[in-house]
Amino acid sequence: MNKSLLIIFLISLSIVGCQHTSGSPKPRAYPRVEYPDRKYIQYNTPGCPFIFEYPDYAEIKEKNESCWFDLFIPAFNASIHCSYLPVKNRADFDDLVEDAFVIAKRINERANYMEESRIHNPQNASGLTLTWTGPAASPIHFFLSDTTDHFFKAALYFNSKVQPDSLDPIAKFIRTDIDHMISTFEWK
Repeated sequence: MNKSLLIIFLISLSIVGCQHTSGSPKPRAYPRVEYPDRKYIQYNTPGCPFIFEYPDYAEIKEKNESCWFDLFIPAFNASIHCSYLPVKNRADFDDLVEDAFVIAKRINERANYMEESRIHNPQNASGLTLTWTGPAASPIHFFLSDTTDHFFKAALYFNSKVQPDSLDPIAKFIRTDIDHMISTFEWK
């Protein structure tokens, strides 16, 4: 009797153990990102009162307004939106800075963290860099000014849904090029 119970138990165990259960599907993997070599081109457009170096893998897309353009980065489907505004007086400068912080506040509502860093390059262009982590619409903004005549601002945006885990390495790569833009930026 013990033998027959043992055989029935083993047969039952093998039947239950061989049943196929469907597992949950694996999440999609992110595609491998190919980072371009770093080479720089000087931006020196007549009529714009500034020059700087930008990565050669970016394409300049001019806008209708004078000295407003995008540095489009096709490899990452991203753009660095750049705009220049003349400063008429101190109140005008204060308004431009305040506008930059209004935009920053909107981005910060969704982000996990915001960091501010002061900028002062060797060519006497000064300003601020704002960097966000988490699901922010834009991971990096910066503005440069001489506080009396010129105000330049730029922001990195990806033309896709915000996915911090997959976009963070790309944003860090582009951040190096933005830092180069800032370090080479000068007023004419």
